[in-house]
Order: sequence, then C-alpha cells, then structure tokens
Amino acid sequence: MDGETQPVGGAEPVIRDCVVIGGGPAGLTAAIYLARFHLAVTVIDAGLSRARLIPFTRNHAGFPQGISGIDLLARMREQAVLHRTEMSDDTVLAVERDGEDFVVRTGRAAFGARAVLLATGVVNRRPAMLDDETHARAVAEGLLRYCPICDGYEVTDRRVGVLGTGQRGCDEALFLRSYTADVTLIAPGEEHELDAGQRARLADAGIVLADSCRRIALGDRQIEIGCGEETLRFDTLYPALGSDIRSQLARAVGAEVSGEGCLLVDSHQRTSVAGLYAAGDVVLGLDQISHAMGEGGVAATTIRNDLARKAPLRRGDAHGSPR
Repeated sequence: MDGETQPVGGAEPVIRDCVVIGGGPAGLTAAIYLARFHLAVTVIDAGLSRARLIPFTRNHAGFPQGISGIDLLARMREQAVLHRTEMSDDTVLAVERDGEDFVVRTGRAAFGARAVLLATGVVNRRPAMLDDETHARAVAEGLLRYCPICDGYEVTDRRVGVLGTGQRGCDEALFLRSYTADVTLIAPGEEHELDAGQRARLADAGIVLADSCRRIALGDRQIEIGCGEETLRFDTLYPALGSDIRSQLARAVGAEVSGEGCLLVDSHQRTSVAGLYAAGDVVLGLDQISHAMGEGGVAATTIRNDLARKAPLRRGDAHGSPR
C-alpha cells in the first residue's frame, strides 16, 4: 500500500496518527491494534527483524507444531494490511520534531506523524569467522543458535558450545547447563576473562573451558571450533557476544537510554520524549516474541489514549477516520 507518502523535497506530508518504525512482532502487533482503533498508521519496515532469522520456533503459544519466523511475520503483516495499515518497505534515516508532531524521513519519502513508535529491535553480534552464507546455513540447520530461552529445550542432552567469556559467557553457559551436562565455554579471544568466582561456579557445574577460538566451520551435522591445535565438535554453538541496540533514531531526538543503549520507557511504553514510544527488544527487558507483542499492544493502546486526550477521536473526524 503506497498510501499518501510524499517524496522528500515535495509537498508537505500528510500527517498520520502514528508511524511505526520496525516490522517485527512488536511493531506489527502495535499496527494491528492502531488500525483497529481506526487510526491512520504507517509501518516502515527495513526487513531486519531478528524474528526473520528464526528457522522454527516451538515455544510461541498457539503454534503447537512450531512456526518459522518468516511465516509468523507474514501472517502478522497480512493481518495488519487487512485492517488498512499502510506498509512501506524502506529504511528510516531520521526522526525529527515538527512542533508537537514528528517528521520521519527515509531515503525516498517523508512521513508526518502525531506519534512515533520505535520497534527497531537489536542486532546480535555474530562470530566474525563466519561469512553470511555459512552463518545462514548454520542457523537454518540449528548448528548456531542465539536464544537459549527460546530453544534451549531443543539442545536437551546434546553437546553444546558457548562462544563467550566474562559475565555474559558465564551466565549463558550456566543457563544452558540446565538442559545438558555437556557444555563448553569457549573464549572468543586468546584466553578467558573470568574472575575466580566465575571460574569456581563454572567448575562446580562441570562446564569445560576452552581458549583461543581460531576457526569455526560446519561439519557433518555438527559445528567445528578450532581452539589452538585442537578441533572441538558440537551439536550446537551459542554465541554469547552481546548485541547492538538500534536506538540511534530515538537518541537523536533526546530520548533517554540505559547504559547499554536500550530505550527507557514508563509502564505504558512512553519514552522521555512526548509523543515518542518504544516497544520490543529496543526496550530494556526480556527479548522474546511474546514479550515484544505484549509491549506492542500496550504501546498502541497508550498512543490511542494519549492522542484522544489531545483531540477527541470520533468516527468521521479528521483524525478518527482519516480514510
């Protein structure tokens, strides 16, 4: 749906009630709610949701046989469009204040908005030794996994490697130890950065330590890790390398963030900037589809109510029924 998008440098863009930036579970849930509130909503989606990388999720309620991330997003997008959400497959370059409203700019268009919802998510830090093609194959085959909360059950009693060190690596290895007795924590550098307490906890749990990861390759139904002169083989490798939060757009208009860069919101998903909201993994909290969807629903309802306080939303009014 191309709707009323205006080219950059052209006429003033038509004001939407809300522009949602990000087409993942949080953004699409919010869009469905907003559209069903009879609000004019546009979703700008760069196609970078982490959910797209999920080959098969089996812990998302309502899908007892599991569903792929791509299929889930396609269903949600179809539902949003059914309720007349405008979809724009583009990348947002800037969010700017325009009085009490906003202008959201992409490389080829500008969108006016009474409210903006950031659902831009995060980016997992990948093992540098894997090219894109090998990485995609490893994820598709379950040899490389990023979320033990989501899929730790799938590695029950399997041989598991965790690529990481420090507190993050220690915590992830200990978490996975509740699924299998065979866990190895592999230093991504020459040696581990672990204090005595962390080493004691890992040793007590029977977790093996390996140093000097130099090579990662895919073998016959296993992933191979070259550590010094030794090659270790695992059924699954979990990178515990952290992630980068996509909060730059909000920070540029003054939104407050945590020390890690996550957007800080109140209990109704409002950021510190009036009219700017956030939901999903870009917000500090549990990085789960169900959690993101819940935050999307809360954000959309808050946006609807906040807009109604500024101007009554009545069916047939300019903002209440813009189509």
